Amino acid sequence: MKLYSVNTGFFKLDGGAMFGVVPKSLWNSLNPADENNMCNWALRSLLIETDNRLILVDTGMGNKQDEKFFSRYYLNGNDSLQTSLAQYGFTTNDITDVFHTHLHFDHCGGSILKNENTLSDAFPNATYWSNTAHWDWAVLPNEREKASFLKENILPIEATGRLKMVALPIAEFDENNRLGTSPFIHDVQVRFVNGHTRAMMLPQVQYKGKTIVYMADLLPSVAHIPLPYIMGYDMFPLTTLKEKKSFLQEAVDNNYILFFEHDPVNECCTLQHTNKGIRVKETFSLANL
Repeated sequence: MKLYSVNTGFFKLDGGAMFGVVPKSLWNSLNPADENNMCNWALRSLLIETDNRLILVDTGMGNKQDEKFFSRYYLNGNDSLQTSLAQYGFTTNDITDVFHTHLHFDHCGGSILKNENTLSDAFPNATYWSNTAHWDWAVLPNEREKASFLKENILPIEATGRLKMVALPIAEFDENNRLGTSPFIHDVQVRFVNGHTRAMMLPQVQYKGKTIVYMADLLPSVAHIPLPYIMGYDMFPLTTLKEKKSFLQEAVDNNYILFFEHDPVNECCTLQHTNKGIRVKETFSLANL
């Protein structure tokens, strides 16, 4: 197995929305805001090469939206999905599986292309993965979340005829209060969380004798490790709190490596116990493992 970090660009979101009830006087030193209170965030995918498969976890936001959309989210930087794949000698045609942690636009938008008025999928040889609970939640979104679930990102995936569903876990938490998991492929399990959105999936990969967890939006960045640091975007913040507390305890006890999708600086970290609770032990890039 080989793992690759795939940067698809950066975008900006309101700092207050990203840190919830935590005041700016505390979070601004972690990810300084600009004059419009916007913080820059990464769009970082994970590429898994194993067993004659090339699995891409999340695809960024893509570039098919209109000028009004990008005036809100400020897609920036020199990276793109295509150029980052090319750095490793791959193209979108080589991808065998596209695994969507969830279907918010900044996680799945790169899966669908727009040519004039026609929409098509970016990965013509790939199987797309979601799960039934999240898919149903996304195609009939609630009023608060529907701005993140864009039909032009989601419905064309189903139209490919190559959409499959990951099995849901039997229980949300096991007897040891660990998050429920389902198998995906050899050396990859899927953890399910429900605080940010319904049935978000976190791939957990066994790699070089270590456990790496792709954090998606349970922990968008290193700055979100302290328990109260929960996004205003989360649909069920108290559920997120329970899920974070359970996961962080398990992660520090087992020396997991956390891989961050949105941290603008840090790709990975390990954890340690401190007198303030569980905090970062060290940060590093995936390539340095």
